Amino acid sequence: MNDLARTAVGLAAVGRPAYITLGRAAELPSARAVEEMRRVTEAVLDRAYARGVRRVDVARSYGRAEEFLAGWLADRGHDDVFVSSKWGYDYVGDWRLDAPVHEVKEHSAARFRDQWARTREVLGGAVSLYQVHSLTADSPLFDDAELLADLAGLADDGVRVGFSTSGPRQADTIRRALEVEVAGRRVFTAVQATWNLLETSAGDALAEAHEQGVLVQLKETLANGRLVVRPPSVVTTTAERLGVSPDAVALAAAYARPWADVVLLGPASAAQLDANLTGAGLALDADTRATLAGSAESPEEYWRFRSELAWH
Repeated sequence: MNDLARTAVGLAAVGRPAYITLGRAAELPSARAVEEMRRVTEAVLDRAYARGVRRVDVARSYGRAEEFLAGWLADRGHDDVFVSSKWGYDYVGDWRLDAPVHEVKEHSAARFRDQWARTREVLGGAVSLYQVHSLTADSPLFDDAELLADLAGLADDGVRVGFSTSGPRQADTIRRALEVEVAGRRVFTAVQATWNLLETSAGDALAEAHEQGVLVQLKETLANGRLVVRPPSVVTTTAERLGVSPDAVALAAAYARPWADVVLLGPASAAQLDANLTGAGLALDADTRATLAGSAESPEEYWRFRSELAWH
């Protein structure tokens, strides 16, 4: 599989006015009204499609991302795009940059049913993969037989069921989730986990998942912009030596994971997407990969810093 076929464009940064990605504001219109953000989203999607990317990732909590994507699919007539979405967070930011709270998390059968119904209403049958958003090892989902039965039912309807992870115990979450069965059949066959040069702790668990035939997707591959705006010196030095930007180096490291089936990008503009895609064609030798591995932080340190990022 070539690296463009392994690439997905996530719409977290363009489906709503505020998000936590560093360096995002410079790429976006200052007002960020709904129609302005719709145009930005369509420009990103058009560029991605023209470059050969056929995977798009959204979520119920990404503001109007599902709506923007549905409109784009209908207007362009594309029927070869693999669409994944997520449920579990509700967007409550009311399209305000200064909202006191932007999203609220709930993993319950009621939330799943409501959000799946809304996703289907917006995107119809376009969704091939539906995922639990930000599953953690202590989620009530694991003990909710009713919810797990509902999720298993999605697979019966031809929709793949997955989960995304967050927090310093991602590896524990992945291993626990992949043990969940309903009627003797594994519920989750896809995982979307944070992996980047600063946060590599889920690597072994993701490799195990890949070996089991689970679809492995890497998210937050630029650490919410930290690897672009504040890259470690080794990333900067490597980028200068190779004549590319730091984001290309960071993304090349993600593409180099042999167990990564999909690498997600989260651009805030078409130009940013083009810069990111340089990483898809950049090969890093073993010595360079080993040197870059020294950038990793402890999971606790990484997630503590992420939790302090402001919505803007």
